[in-house]
Amino acid sequence: MSTTGTTDHEAAGPWRARDGRDTAGRLLRAATRSGAQLIAEAASLVQGWAVLADPIAGAVYSTPAAAAADGVHAAAAPQEHPHRVQLPAAGAVLVLAPAPTVPPEHTGHVAATTAALLEVRGQRAAELRGEQMRLHTTLIRLLLAGHTTTVTETLGGNRLTHVTVYRLTGADVPAAHEVLWRAVRPSLAPYADACTLMGRLDGELVVAELHHGCDDGRILRLVSRVSERHRLLAGMAGPLPLAEMATAHSDAAAARHSATPTCRIVPADAIGTSRLASLLPAVPYSRWAGSVLRPLDPAHQHLLLVWLRTGSKPRAAIALGLSAGTVRARIRDLSRLLGADLEDATVQAHLLLALRAPAPGTAPDDDSGSPAPPGAARLETLPDGLLDTEAVRAWASGLVGGLEPHLRIALACWLRRHARTAPAAAELHVHRTTLAIWLTQCADHLAQNLADATVRAELHLALNATRTGPDDPAALPRRGGRTYRRL
Repeated sequence: MSTTGTTDHEAAGPWRARDGRDTAGRLLRAATRSGAQLIAEAASLVQGWAVLADPIAGAVYSTPAAAAADGVHAAAAPQEHPHRVQLPAAGAVLVLAPAPTVPPEHTGHVAATTAALLEVRGQRAAELRGEQMRLHTTLIRLLLAGHTTTVTETLGGNRLTHVTVYRLTGADVPAAHEVLWRAVRPSLAPYADACTLMGRLDGELVVAELHHGCDDGRILRLVSRVSERHRLLAGMAGPLPLAEMATAHSDAAAARHSATPTCRIVPADAIGTSRLASLLPAVPYSRWAGSVLRPLDPAHQHLLLVWLRTGSKPRAAIALGLSAGTVRARIRDLSRLLGADLEDATVQAHLLLALRAPAPGTAPDDDSGSPAPPGAARLETLPDGLLDTEAVRAWASGLVGGLEPHLRIALACWLRRHARTAPAAAELHVHRTTLAIWLTQCADHLAQNLADATVRAELHLALNATRTGPDDPAALPRRGGRTYRRL
């Protein structure tokens, strides 16, 4: 009877005669090689295509590659693709598109076996993940300490010459780390001339993409999706030479302080650029900057730039990996070296302008390449013809020209007080809540992020450039007591 039954089963068709154990064996052998081989074997068994789709990474594995987009769409909207077989697998979705001639029971068997094997591979990867994450964190710390040769030898990538750094913070960093790890699937063996390291340092997630001078944007896209999904704020710096990993690390932290819920990833070059800087006459601008910055070496300039970008010494200390006391002491030393009061808001705005200037001799039409003589320029004042041009006045008027008098006075006072509400409110003789409301109105009217230190510096310069009278708290329009009147 057994023989007769087998003959009848074979006569019904080749697919019904297929031995389920043979199918499972083929999938198991493929799973021992790699996840990609497992998906390829599943596609072969259903005579169609197969995709493992991740909600963050998109298509993790796809056979053929052209089916990746269809697989992702089917995983995102299963009701629109009823003829696709979809099963959850290892935090992702397995999508199978069988040929019309393949029996549904065979497709279901392939899908269930493949999903189970993906779960096993995922559990095995999870067992090793903790050790791998610790290794990644150690390699990032070695890069920050300057041991670039040791790291590149460990990674085996002779062409890994540059690095792009992302620093992410938020309440959901641990979960974001797990999700990003699964999406990136990092390996210590460089793939396509790039290698990604990620680890948690001091409560934040640090991602370092090592490459040979440029990246394909894949990590940026993944970091962007993870930041949006887990509501993180991120700063990005690079590409920079591997030897400048510490600089990229601190620049990324400085950029992160400018990130907002509407702009969750801010590149360091975005906060280093300025609409105002491009309007200044190139030759006198670069000469003045070269003169005032002559006493500083690159390390001094970098410390000052991070301090001015982050807006406070404690934040700069975190970005630079130093103690707050060390940063305060170094800024005091640099204040004496520059012969200027670096706690003055105008001096800080001028210093940030100088740090973003082109190097002397590199500006267009600069034939001499020679800066002004020593002592000819100071941070307290700008040379004639720098901010008092029609282009700069038009920029300043367009930025702050429409502010009502009480808002302009309040904003100028707040900026002079280094964005501290309590002392500014005391000087204005208004309640802190009133000042906070006015500042919100200023931000709405200007369409600017007042939490960004570089934005505050430019607003300070714009207010000075458009001032027709003293922006004095005593001139605040009032109607008795602590109220004010609109003009």
